[in-house]
Amino acid sequence: MDTQQISAPLPSPSRARGGATPYSGVVHDNSRHTGRFTVVGNHLTQHRELSLTAIGLAAHIQSLPAGARIGIKDLAARFPESEGRIAAALRELEAHGYLRRSRTRLADGRIVTRTVSCNQPADRRPADTRPGRDCPPHPQRKARPLAPGRPRREAEADDTCPLGSADRTPPAPRREPAPRRERAPHGRSTPLLVPQPAFPAASLLRTAADLLAGLHHKDPRLLLSVQDVGVLAPGVATWLEREVGPAAVEHALTSELPPERLLRPAGLLAHRLTARLPPLPPFRSPADLPPRPFPLQNCESCDRAFRAAQSGECPDCRTDNIHLTVRQL
Repeated sequence: MDTQQISAPLPSPSRARGGATPYSGVVHDNSRHTGRFTVVGNHLTQHRELSLTAIGLAAHIQSLPAGARIGIKDLAARFPESEGRIAAALRELEAHGYLRRSRTRLADGRIVTRTVSCNQPADRRPADTRPGRDCPPHPQRKARPLAPGRPRREAEADDTCPLGSADRTPPAPRREPAPRRERAPHGRSTPLLVPQPAFPAASLLRTAADLLAGLHHKDPRLLLSVQDVGVLAPGVATWLEREVGPAAVEHALTSELPPERLLRPAGLLAHRLTARLPPLPPFRSPADLPPRPFPLQNCESCDRAFRAAQSGECPDCRTDNIHLTVRQL
């Protein structure tokens, strides 16, 4: 019994009590900081929903001085993580209240993004120090449970005070995308604008198109494409509608052209059709108009058509009848 058993296992160590060093897990070797340190709460470092990238990024941002650049490209140049991973981490911090980002327009017209880093989100602050909690609840607003997949920040925004809160930056207004600008044919930035006729008859537009297609006989620089002729034809038809002859329209479009090369002949013609548009013809009263012709009538004897106020015989049949009557006498 007095022989010591060397191969026997050692007894199990007792649990550490008080400030004793534990036998398993992490062991801290702390020293007191006297400068260049940042206080980070355990609610951030031990967050159950944030990723390690987001927690480390939040601690880094809180350690930076005011005015430091924390754009995605700036952070990607500083750390080995990609821009996509850093952008996802920033969205996590913004969704959980550790970052607030808003767009602000400066005095010179530029739009910049303001980023506010919160060392403690509003939902984790003490009730007596949380700003904006003295406001009465909205009578028509009810607390809604957090829907699956809905960010926590949107659910918390429904329960905020309607009078606003000092620590919350109002969200930037959503900017609608600008309408896409339609480009004119041949790469023109603006479409050609010409006067439009009051009654665009097909024959009138055909005459206008023929006039435009023959302008290159007067000046080879006025050779137009099919699309240009289709755009300018209503403007020429407006001139023809105002009792301006084709020769006068052609003279107004081809006279006094600049001697240099024409970069946009269709634009020059559109300008002349608009700037030199003649006035409307003078009003004519019904008395000044020529009399309307008599309607067509069918002759009762030979059945030929003739114009007369009333039906009867044509002039030839009446003349023959008169000759017969004279011979009988």
